[in-house]
Amino acid sequence: MGRFTAFGPRVTGARYRRGMSTREITLQNFSDTVTDNDIVLVDFWAEWCGPCRSFAPVFEKASEEHPDVVFGKVDTEDQKQLAGEFRITSIPTLMAFRERVLVFAQPGALPAPQLEQVITAVKDLDMDDVRAKIAENAASAGDSA
Repeated sequence: MGRFTAFGPRVTGARYRRGMSTREITLQNFSDTVTDNDIVLVDFWAEWCGPCRSFAPVFEKASEEHPDVVFGKVDTEDQKQLAGEFRITSIPTLMAFRERVLVFAQPGALPAPQLEQVITAVKDLDMDDVRAKIAENAASAGDSA
């Protein structure tokens, strides 16, 4: 436990059924959640955070409208190690994973239309192109080292 991979810490956890509303993401189930599901949106939040409380119903409603996407919430107060591994410094922070690749990360509470745009953009990604660009960036970073 505690070994960090490109997908977060590699530990075991529950696989989630599609069509469920938002669910708690923890250090114990993060990696399996991202690995076992095609698209995962993660909201890093805290109870004391006003913008987080404002964003919560928007995120929940989107989860009901997109049963093909897993919507998870990470309580940064309870899951400090997980929040630290993703260098969360501002909340709420929304992250989107598609086929185990982090494809979106942005702090701030999004209004419903902007969250819908993010979801649509993530669904529309050409993941072969994304992986090719990742490989290209890794190769060019290796050339400059």
